[in-house]
Amino acid sequence: MRGGEKVLEVFCELFPDAHLYTLLHNKGSLCHTIERMDIRTSFIQKLPFIREKYRNLLPIFPAAIERFDLRGYDLVLSSSHCVAKGVLTGSDTLHVCYCFTPMRYIWDMYNLYFGKERAGTITRLSTSLVLNYLRKWDVASSKRVNKFVAISKYIADRIKRNYGRESDIIFPPVDCSYFKPKPARPYRTAPARTCPNRYRRVGTRPRQKDIVGLANDVDGRAGGRSGEANGDFYLMVSPLAPNKRVDIAIESFNKLGLPLKIIGSGQEERKLQSMAGKNVELMGWQPDDVVRNHYVNCKALIFPGVEDFGIVPLEAQACGKPVIAYAKGGALETIVPLDKDKLNIKRQNGQSNNATGLFFYEQTPESLAHAVHSFEERKDLFDKQVIRKNAESFDRVIFKDKIRNYIEQKYNEFRNASS
Repeated sequence: MRGGEKVLEVFCELFPDAHLYTLLHNKGSLCHTIERMDIRTSFIQKLPFIREKYRNLLPIFPAAIERFDLRGYDLVLSSSHCVAKGVLTGSDTLHVCYCFTPMRYIWDMYNLYFGKERAGTITRLSTSLVLNYLRKWDVASSKRVNKFVAISKYIADRIKRNYGRESDIIFPPVDCSYFKPKPARPYRTAPARTCPNRYRRVGTRPRQKDIVGLANDVDGRAGGRSGEANGDFYLMVSPLAPNKRVDIAIESFNKLGLPLKIIGSGQEERKLQSMAGKNVELMGWQPDDVVRNHYVNCKALIFPGVEDFGIVPLEAQACGKPVIAYAKGGALETIVPLDKDKLNIKRQNGQSNNATGLFFYEQTPESLAHAVHSFEERKDLFDKQVIRKNAESFDRVIFKDKIRNYIEQKYNEFRNASS
């Protein structure tokens, strides 16, 4: 599952009797905890060829999400990276938005997705025509949210810049019980919890069967072939999308000649496959057990994109593996870099530092290659247990407790203010 779906899984565990609203759902593609929910999709679900072409329908996403009427709920918890935050609720409904990012396609990364090198003339012209509308809608719909929870300080700053709204910060979860230095049991979801009675209206009956509504963007994932780890290699786990900068990793490792395995699928797969040298293997989408096996067996994780937070670096760290990352975005909040003044210090008498990775400071193949060279020379400075300990501070159990406590607190404050 992707990071957003792992967050949604926790929400579904906290509120197993809630209605789950989403623009589109590929039935059977997600874990049992999500699939068992009462899932309600938008009119987009009924459009032909939608599973392959849904990204092209971005201009009608706002209309689709606004067709959902969530005014009958006491609490709405939206999980949003696109339009989910724009659901319509009543004045007596608390709307908490767990925000992965303001709509990146129309703000910070517009040129990366729709620039001359990424999109054709017709696509760019049609997108520019609706860009102003989408930006206005995005800002206006942000006012429908009572409380924003950002996934990182990086995203909290973006919410402030784009929406003029303050955010609380709760980092997304990494499942440290599953991702660990040695593979253990197969993944199993935690037992579902019943919806707490304290979310019911005091002295009145709920106006609907369930009193919590969950709003989400798009559910689903692509298929792919399996692969096995084979030892001495670097690893990248990422959707093959423009903002992930997989191209930088491929160019860098083509020159380095070192083995690189890339797990993931996406819109740039054909282009990236044509770039890859013999030492670079694109493995397509893989299930969690294969991903975990590769984390455990790799030298280090390569992370060249600017991420809003980045679950993948924490999964690698939970497996005791260091991360070589571009020094921007969420990576600055999850990776402890090897201090520059320690670069030439070798471990002595079993002593180690608290580093969990290395940064490179220019988003270029050359800068990444330099960081890989530095890692090769100093990899004995990294301690597997120290690296894992850093990941444990972001553990799934911690996230679940923080979200539960946060919603309880904000719900009580909201009810007290309106009584």
